Amino acid sequence: MEPIISVDNLVKRYKTSETNAVDGVSFTVAPGEFFALLGPNGAGKTTTISVLTTTLLPTSGDVRIGGRDVVSEAAAVRSQMGIIFQKPSLDLNLSAEENVRFHAVLYGLYPFRPTYSTMPQSYRDRVGELANVLGIEDEIFNKVKTFSGGMKRKLEIVRGLIHHPRVLFLDEPTTGLDPSSRRDLWQYLTVVRQTMGTTVFLTTHYLEEAEQADTVCVVNKGKVVALGTPAELTKTMVREWITVDAEDRSMLRAELTRHGFAFEGEGPFILSLDGRSAHATIRAIETPLTTIEVHKPSIEDAYLAIVEQERSKDEAA
Repeated sequence: MEPIISVDNLVKRYKTSETNAVDGVSFTVAPGEFFALLGPNGAGKTTTISVLTTTLLPTSGDVRIGGRDVVSEAAAVRSQMGIIFQKPSLDLNLSAEENVRFHAVLYGLYPFRPTYSTMPQSYRDRVGELANVLGIEDEIFNKVKTFSGGMKRKLEIVRGLIHHPRVLFLDEPTTGLDPSSRRDLWQYLTVVRQTMGTTVFLTTHYLEEAEQADTVCVVNKGKVVALGTPAELTKTMVREWITVDAEDRSMLRAELTRHGFAFEGEGPFILSLDGRSAHATIRAIETPLTTIEVHKPSIEDAYLAIVEQERSKDEAA
């Protein structure tokens, strides 16, 4: 299957800089995939997504969205994408529907009509469908200035999907939202992906939002330093361990040594699983245990390990 996004050796250097902001980045994204781009501040995330969304010209490399070149076919590329920026870009004095309508007109989907009722039925059906999916059907004709932060984000998604884009770019989409609104927004985005097959490309500093991604790409100093599924990155970068303790710590220590388990501490004891399952490890211990805690590494653990590894490399250079 041809990738919906293809980035091959992307380089971007700003005129006033002595180094590349993006330095040979390559990756592909499959249709319908959830792809997360992560990295510390200054890593090249914003520059990369700016090139992908045609708001910044690359210095070199080949970047294609839906088979279209982002430089020579920029208009065709833009027609295939929806974008949710970090900072809201809604007109607060218009109604939610008016914001959507003007967006649709700017994309050339429909000629301008002064009212919702005079718009084609296909437009009204699409607005109703998206507003229902995002849960704002009762507020779609209200002024945006009455909306909460979470509702504004939902409206931006409705607006970003009105033209049936193949890719939805989300640049820090939940910044400024409270935890409840963040959770609700991701529930709606999941529904959007499942019902419409939309490819989602995310940049975020909330690492838990990348846990459900199909692929995670970590960039640092303009280069790709890790690429894979969340499970692959956590398995490669972070060890899994369990913490155990017993009233008779001497007996437990002797048994752990006898089994050949690698462990740390004088009690509680931290056991590296080294590929073993936590269940099998615990069953192998006959000493009565008073504490059992299993540490399952997260994508945040893996990300922090990757960033720390890159920092160590820089210090050693």
